[in-house]
Amino acid sequence: MLMDDLDELRAWLIALRTPGLGPGGLRERLDAAGGDIRAALAQLRRHAAPLGELAQAWLARPDEVQLAADLAWLAEPEHRLLRCTEADFPPQLEHIPQPPAVLFVVGEASLLLYPQVAIVGARGASVAGLAHARAFALALADAGFAITSGMADGIDGAAHTAALDAGAKTVAVVGTGADRVYPRKHHALARRIAAHGALVSEFPPGTPARPDHFPRRNRIISGLALGTLVIEAGLRSGSLITARLAAEQGREVFALPGSIHNPLARGCHRLIRDGARLVETAAEIVETLAPAARMLGGELVARLNAAADGEAAGPARTEGGMAAAYGCLEGCNGSVYRRLLTELGHAPATLDELVQRTGQSAAALSSMLLMLELEARVESLPGNRYQRLPGG
Repeated sequence: MLMDDLDELRAWLIALRTPGLGPGGLRERLDAAGGDIRAALAQLRRHAAPLGELAQAWLARPDEVQLAADLAWLAEPEHRLLRCTEADFPPQLEHIPQPPAVLFVVGEASLLLYPQVAIVGARGASVAGLAHARAFALALADAGFAITSGMADGIDGAAHTAALDAGAKTVAVVGTGADRVYPRKHHALARRIAAHGALVSEFPPGTPARPDHFPRRNRIISGLALGTLVIEAGLRSGSLITARLAAEQGREVFALPGSIHNPLARGCHRLIRDGARLVETAAEIVETLAPAARMLGGELVARLNAAADGEAAGPARTEGGMAAAYGCLEGCNGSVYRRLLTELGHAPATLDELVQRTGQSAAALSSMLLMLELEARVESLPGNRYQRLPGG
């Protein structure tokens, strides 16, 4: 890693660990500094008094042992600090209240760019509820969606496991540091997600589980997803918090009905009374979310291509909208997609191989491949490989 990169990472870590700052405060200072974290940190040090004595003490003399441990964690393979100033920061999070400033990621960070469905529900789920979670996760994954959840016991774990067993994409957002596992029984699941999916946290390494962290985690689960499906929830379930946050974020909320005699159906029934969509099959969710998934793909293409051209990343304009409305090959950037399909050929290829063949960045290619997947022109395979489909 270059010295400039280390200095920038160190500045981010100092800011992230500043007591009382929070993601909103950090984003405000980044905006004032034009996205330059070192300039933002310098401004923060000059005006630290409103944050209190702990923040002033930290900014004056940060704990070098802690920072060294953070940098060592980030230096590990497949560990990344995904920053809101980067082109491949998930754009769907920019549209939620109180978005995170960074995400600590273990695994494949590009999965956060995929259209996602959150599957959440009771920790003490019934046998039937767990079976529903597995079935919906498999069907939604087969339709091209990544399965996102919180790696909790019960419905969360069943959804993640079903996706992994099928070789599909799954994202776990946790309420601890990404180096910790909660609940402890999910160590094996966490290793599988890190190896074949993405494990995500906005909390720095070493952060323990705390009750107030889980609502913060839940806003990221619902914010990453185009829609949230609740499978079994009591009236006091944390899944209802995730569903409420999804609704406040303008996302779709789906609920699976159950028996009136089942206490774990009452939360879902309340959601349905409050306006959530009652669903019985995954096909209903796919039909509802397909337009939003296509628009997300269009926004990603425009944003990443603009960044590759040296422009500021921003909302999708003509190119992304055309891709979403008329299909990849018919849009303004159709020639780029046709070249990608040509370079892909009809044998599986890894993302790294496609980077070498096309000269495009991995982030841009991930977005383009996502669009082609949505149009059933390519399919993703285990091992971050892609294959062109017949007729694609």
